[in-house]
Amino acid sequence: MKVSEHFIKKILEKKQSSSQGFFDKSKMEGFVTDLYNILFLPEKINTEDQLHDRFEDVQTILFGLIKNASEDEGFAKEQTDSFFLALPDIYSTLILDAESILEFDPATESLEEILLSYPGFFATYVYRISHQLWIQEVKILPRVISEYAHSKTGIDIHPGAVIGKYFFIDHGTGIVIGETTEIGNHVKLYQGVTLGALNVSKDKANEKRHPNIEDHVIIYSGATILGGNTTIGRDSIIGGNVWITQNVPSGSLVYHKSEIKIKDNGTLPESLTFVI
Repeated sequence: MKVSEHFIKKILEKKQSSSQGFFDKSKMEGFVTDLYNILFLPEKINTEDQLHDRFEDVQTILFGLIKNASEDEGFAKEQTDSFFLALPDIYSTLILDAESILEFDPATESLEEILLSYPGFFATYVYRISHQLWIQEVKILPRVISEYAHSKTGIDIHPGAVIGKYFFIDHGTGIVIGETTEIGNHVKLYQGVTLGALNVSKDKANEKRHPNIEDHVIIYSGATILGGNTTIGRDSIIGGNVWITQNVPSGSLVYHKSEIKIKDNGTLPESLTFVI
């Protein structure tokens, strides 16, 4: 059975009326992984010329992605050049991120282990390159790049967030960092942390919706911190499973107190009996 001509025309009109260009997502994934390999993983590269060639390859891919998305060759050339001019600083910051993990995570023994296997570091890498494209006002591509890391690691960092140096994600699964979040230096996040918005109305899109996290803050697993006017003061420790929508002074310890009882597993209290 053939697809109807009316439906074919409708889909074609929709494609032709799109205000943005599209690009090959597999090439985007190739750019992200190839650049990571060049920067951090051992490759059989023996000369500076070979390394130059590898960089030229990923430059060509990025140029094509931006050109297809923007449909503007001049813009694509300018933004590709700007990205690679910024890359040395991005690389230096990522090395500081990796060194922070090595210093504070007792489960790791080497920088190589982090670069090869840590999803938190990979998500941070993807955030830092997508954020650079975001501040260059490249459309669509930074969001698609960030969602690639989300699909690979379970860590969702919007490229519009501002994150300082020595950033440390431990475990990481389920972390969400919203678009207008601002994070200082030497901040550590554990799995399941949400830095989100109190109000998700579309008319608030251009407002500060997500919290501020100052320097040297640790946020443990399952904590939820919401609101554009919410600031976690420097040197604070946020315990697991807390819900915060107000400012926390510097040097604070915030924790959720729960009661746990242990008894034999004989007759259960009536309130715990149930039938499925």
